[in-house]
Amino acid sequence: MKIDTHQHYWHYHAQDFPWISDSMPQLQRDCLPADCEAARRAAGVDGVVAVQARTLPEETDFLLHLADTHPEVVGVVGWADLGAADLKHRLEPWCEHAAFKGLRHILQDEADVAAWVNAAAVNHGMQLLQQRQLVYDVLVFEHQLPTVIEFCARHDAHWLVLDHVGKPALRDWGPKREQSRPWADSLSKLAALPHVMCKLSGLVTETHWNHGQGLSLADAQNIWACFDQALDAFGPERLMYGSDWPVCQLSSPYDAVHGLAQTWAQTALTPSGQEAFWSGNALRCYGLKLPTVTD
Repeated sequence: MKIDTHQHYWHYHAQDFPWISDSMPQLQRDCLPADCEAARRAAGVDGVVAVQARTLPEETDFLLHLADTHPEVVGVVGWADLGAADLKHRLEPWCEHAAFKGLRHILQDEADVAAWVNAAAVNHGMQLLQQRQLVYDVLVFEHQLPTVIEFCARHDAHWLVLDHVGKPALRDWGPKREQSRPWADSLSKLAALPHVMCKLSGLVTETHWNHGQGLSLADAQNIWACFDQALDAFGPERLMYGSDWPVCQLSSPYDAVHGLAQTWAQTALTPSGQEAFWSGNALRCYGLKLPTVTD
């Protein structure tokens, strides 16, 4: 059994996606569950967690509607303003939906990450989220990781999930990977918090994806080295597979992203570790209910 814990869906309107630039024509179109269905099925992936891509109030409702109409979407990590005075009111109807599992903010794009994570209203919002046993996905770049460690330590009443292994800048890594040390240090500090899980996702677009030649062997080796570092830090019981589709397509198609994870898991993990990585940890973290399988 396999669960992809990180896919995005949208009807493309440029004003809603300021992070999609003209250098990303692959993403300047509608991207919906049906567009990934064949590749997902070919990879043997049974269920998907849909993760917010827009910082808009209607994003969560949009994703929950997709979950209603696509049984493979077994979880939704939506968006809401964590610092809003009406957050409790907004959460109430979403919590009645079986697929609603948590929230995410595109924290990596905040001009002052420290100010955001230390804001009293945001921290109150996190308390509300965790009181309802909802997950919060942490999205930051490598250089921002030190800024969120205390925030993650403070909110330990339910799971937090580090997206994309903390987005190490693989494009800057040399053959000896000396540049990886600050990222690895921060990763270890986050992993010391037992309520933090880590998605092995999103790394193909931290390489030189814009060279148009696909992943090089050096890119693949760097990604596997990141996976190894995450395994050393978090152990097999706190790692989850995520494709980051359709964003991954800037660098690599779905089958290539899944293949990187499959190759690594078969060599680095025991059979029980593979089961945890592909589905068990996601089921436990997000409290997912599996889709009904029909002939």
